Amino acid sequence: QVQLVESGGGLVQAGGSLRLSCAASGRTFSMYGVGWFRQAPGQERKFVASISGIGSSTRYADSVKGRFTISRDNAKNTVYLQMNSLKPEDTAVYYCAATWGTVAADPRTYTYWGQGTQVTVSS
Repeated sequence: QVQLVESGGGLVQAGGSLRLSCAASGRTFSMYGVGWFRQAPGQERKFVASISGIGSSTRYADSVKGRFTISRDNAKNTVYLQMNSLKPEDTAVYYCAATWGTVAADPRTYTYWGQGTQVTVSS
């Protein structure tokens, strides 16, 4: 069982930065791939970025490539999402999710989810 808690969301102006954190419980966190997803009002949940268990492999949605960076510190059981050059269209609730083994962009492949953190980017 893995429990995930996101933090770091907030209100920021366009062009600004935020760093989201996803803190996980469990002693085998390095065996879990982690993904970040976001959901805007009235829209489906969309893939943002993912990272493998040991952090050797990352993947990004085209819409955030070059602006967002996913990383993890397994000693702290935490995954981060550094978000730079934020745009109003990045406004959404951001969720982290974990799955045993290989990660993918499909949210249906993830087993554990956090409660989400709101990110609002003003123009």
